[in-house]
Order: sequence, then structure tokens, then C-alpha cells
Amino acid sequence: GVDLVARMSNLLGIHKALRLLFSDPERGYRWVRAANDAFGGRSALDVMLGGQITDLMRVRRYLDAQRGQW
Repeated sequence: GVDLVARMSNLLGIHKALRLLFSDPERGYRWVRAANDAFGGRSALDVMLGGQITDLMRVRRYLDAQRGQW
């Protein structure tokens, strides 16, 4: 349904942002698993696994904001 499409859109956006921010995919994978002050010390993966679509949106917004700083 609509929820699945929205979740997939956010996941694809997160993936795209990571590829743009990190030329080395391994660095992006490390970032996803690393503790992050922006998420209260939790990793982006921990946030995304929260189960709510807003959790995915939070990570996507953060990454989009990071990209916008260039």
C-alpha cells in the first residue's frame, strides 16, 4: 500500500544520499552503524529500525541537510 511505497521511497533516498556523501560505500556502511550525536548517540540504523516511517524520514532529512551544506 501507500505506507510501503513511502518507506521504500525514504530508503532509496537514504541510499542515494549516502552514495553522494561517501564516495567509498564502506564509509557509508560504517556511518550507518556508528553512534551519532544527532540521534542521541544512537546509530542511524538503530533509528531506522524503530519501525515507524517517521524514523526513516528522520534519517533521510538529516542526510539531506548534510548534503545541503555544500
